Amino acid sequence: MLKCLAPLVPLALSLALAACASHTPQPSVATPVVAEQQGHAAKRLPVFVDEPEELADFSDDKPYELPQLADSILTHGLSLVGTRYRYGGSSVKSGFDCSGFIGYLFKEELGMQLPRSSRDMINIDAPLVEREELEPGDLLFFSTNGGRRVSHAGIYMGDNQFIHSSSSRSGGVRIDSLDDRYWSRTFLEAKRALALAPSEPVARHP
Repeated sequence: MLKCLAPLVPLALSLALAACASHTPQPSVATPVVAEQQGHAAKRLPVFVDEPEELADFSDDKPYELPQLADSILTHGLSLVGTRYRYGGSSVKSGFDCSGFIGYLFKEELGMQLPRSSRDMINIDAPLVEREELEPGDLLFFSTNGGRRVSHAGIYMGDNQFIHSSSSRSGGVRIDSLDDRYWSRTFLEAKRALALAPSEPVARHP
């Protein structure tokens, strides 16, 4: 599933950086894929850093397809690269701020209502994920104003790339790299919000 995004990421990245490159991405580092063999088919599972029992309970109670959900969100997100930044914005027409962009994608694709601000979003009851265990669709939180208070958020895409609504100066919705010194230095934590999602993307009608 996620392989279908491979040809899209370089194209979107080049478009976003052409608009405005306030940060210079560094070379990407491949992110390992987690899979577990069950019967005759491989099933991808989310990574719970310190709570393996919770993983088992969640899997038993609510089956889901993490790669499919991530594909749905990221494909839609890539189509919005270049959409203008607007503080408080949460729609294509108005433009997006960072949390408005994330909330829009999760609501449109999964029917999930996430908290409106990044300060509330970081407190959702979803599994924490170590940076080395990131999977596409994970939410990333940053402290761009110093200290440990969250002030920015994005969605991880894989290969150390993430998509976010950056700022007016940076061209709005764009793709950046966690390898970039600025983003690496300001990174706080990541959460797997997809673990709280329904099992199927929202059906879209013409």
